[in-house]
Amino acid sequence: MYKPVLTAVHFYPVKSMAGCAPGEAAVEPWGLAGDRRWMLATPDGRFITQRQEPRLALASAEPLPGGGVRLTAPGLAPLDVPVPPHGDEAGTTPVEIFEDKVEAVRAGAAADAWLTAYLGTETRLLHMDDPARRRPVDPRYAAPGDTVSFADGYPLLLTTTASLEELNSLIAAGDRPGEGPLPMNRFRPNVVVDGTEPWAEDGWRRVRIGEVAFRVVKPCGRCVVTTTDQRTAERGKEPLRTLARHHRIGKKLVFGQNLIPEHTGVVRVGDAFEVLD
Repeated sequence: MYKPVLTAVHFYPVKSMAGCAPGEAAVEPWGLAGDRRWMLATPDGRFITQRQEPRLALASAEPLPGGGVRLTAPGLAPLDVPVPPHGDEAGTTPVEIFEDKVEAVRAGAAADAWLTAYLGTETRLLHMDDPARRRPVDPRYAAPGDTVSFADGYPLLLTTTASLEELNSLIAAGDRPGEGPLPMNRFRPNVVVDGTEPWAEDGWRRVRIGEVAFRVVKPCGRCVVTTTDQRTAERGKEPLRTLARHHRIGKKLVFGQNLIPEHTGVVRVGDAFEVLD
């Protein structure tokens, strides 16, 4: 087996919409630059993801200069959304992400109307304008001061191609082989590593990608989003059925590992990958 390398970098400007795959990305304390700085919410401030709206898989957000996004979705004209005024000037609105409450800034009426037309239910687009408003990471797995943007819980998610290949082999040998093989986009990672053993990531504690070191803090428990075909928004049973049979850690069906950066830097496709602990 050759030396492990970083083979893909992904970030998702709007939480739960299709992502971007640049050749490199800056690592900030709370995640990759531009990752999940925007999010959808109900009028009463509850976050919206593919869990409730699988059609978000078909919508995308392209980053624009200055931090704005260009929204595209089937049946609608693209919409450019600039970064809204800072919350100190425009005011903020509270939003709930699982058990966390955070203040965010509304993107405006045009973005809300566009998303409402697409999803068929009243929707707001919110922006996290200020690093001081980012959420603290679960203290059971974090150091004091660790924060995260609108991601589910941690700054970055790492997956490996070897584990996906093993998972797809298990799916092929199961009772629903027609649902495989699954592509990596089902798992919405930030960084993908090649050249490891299957499931090796379960034992890592610290890793280095290129110039940046990370703490490996928690396996990623998977949800119904992984059963959503990111090209069609249709749902099946895999990979949750096979993970339940073959890859549980505790009560969680897991695939991938959550990372917290130890410092800032840049990660690039082709960077060497090293297990430090």
